[in-house]
Amino acid sequence: MAPYPPRHRTSALPLSLLCTTLIVYASLYPFEGWRWPLGDWWTFLWAPRPRYWTVFDLVFNWLGYLPLGALTAIAVARRGGSLFPAWMAGAMAGTMLSLGCEVLQNWLPSRVPSNLDWGLNAVGAATGASLSVLALAMGGAKYWQSWRDRWFVERSSGGMTLLLLWPLALLFPLPVPLGVGQLADRVRIAGAELLADTPAALWWAQVVMPLQVRAPLLPPTEFMVTALGQLLPCLVVYAVSPPGWRRIVMALSTGVVGLATTTLSTALNFGPEHALTWATELSLAAWASALMLALLLFWLSTRAAAVLGLMSATALIALVNQAPSDPYFAASLQAWEQGRFVHFHGAAQWVGWLWPYAAMLHLWVMTLTHSGGDTLAKKTTPPVS
Repeated sequence: MAPYPPRHRTSALPLSLLCTTLIVYASLYPFEGWRWPLGDWWTFLWAPRPRYWTVFDLVFNWLGYLPLGALTAIAVARRGGSLFPAWMAGAMAGTMLSLGCEVLQNWLPSRVPSNLDWGLNAVGAATGASLSVLALAMGGAKYWQSWRDRWFVERSSGGMTLLLLWPLALLFPLPVPLGVGQLADRVRIAGAELLADTPAALWWAQVVMPLQVRAPLLPPTEFMVTALGQLLPCLVVYAVSPPGWRRIVMALSTGVVGLATTTLSTALNFGPEHALTWATELSLAAWASALMLALLLFWLSTRAAAVLGLMSATALIALVNQAPSDPYFAASLQAWEQGRFVHFHGAAQWVGWLWPYAAMLHLWVMTLTHSGGDTLAKKTTPPVS
């Protein structure tokens, strides 16, 4: 019997599609220099094992496809599929996606297709699908749905997806702790490249590009960026959960995730010995203030939380795009773009840049479509057999 009724809505499907997009971007980045391969594109399938590899590469290739296999299997099961087709879908989705990306790397001079990568990716997808199917077979579907019905309101999939992506957004080097969304500089650079050798290029260079030269943020502004960076995900939580003590638990959990992920990001960028250099008195005070404010607002209705979150996202975007790129930030960017994080670069940077914009869009839709009540998810799922 299928572990879920066919009509059941799930966040696993959009997450699996997003995971696919990020994998394709990370696998084919930087999308430059396309040319016809010198030899046959299929010869990498039986080529000798690469001479140079690291444990980091092996683990990364295995783990990178594990979420895709797990999410695809869950998505198929929650759409009414039985366990074996769900496992096959998860395993084959990762295997075929990896094969397609490795083949396309023949046309990119900066990328080298590898049968070892393909094999590890396929094993990772199969591992993820196996874990999901095992959890479903042991009744995980029933317990998950029961938990979700108690903790979240209806139509919460979009918010849950944003919350799961927030730690990934924090991993890419940020100009200010928790300050995601600095997209303006990238837009200006992209515009200059797009308008090169056109009549508008001079206007763009004289009017738009000078805006990149900015003074360092004043302490109060930096405080606000960090505080808003922590408050926004808490308000996203409140927009998809009913008022009550569970909000306090989730807000505190969000604070712990913000601390842990920022510390991990700093360790990855500058080394483990510098993992806590971001935790200045100003940054910690801003983080604690945001968390305290979130705890005081746990009684808000979901619609009021969405409205306040929309205002917070707008303010965060406006302030963080005033931050300059200091030398340490530039050095950490270079480490990601040229070092061992190059395969992860495309995925993390876009999530970090776009997360608050996606949150703003989601919260705006919530304010328009939510009736103002705080109805829990309907318990329509029949018992799991």
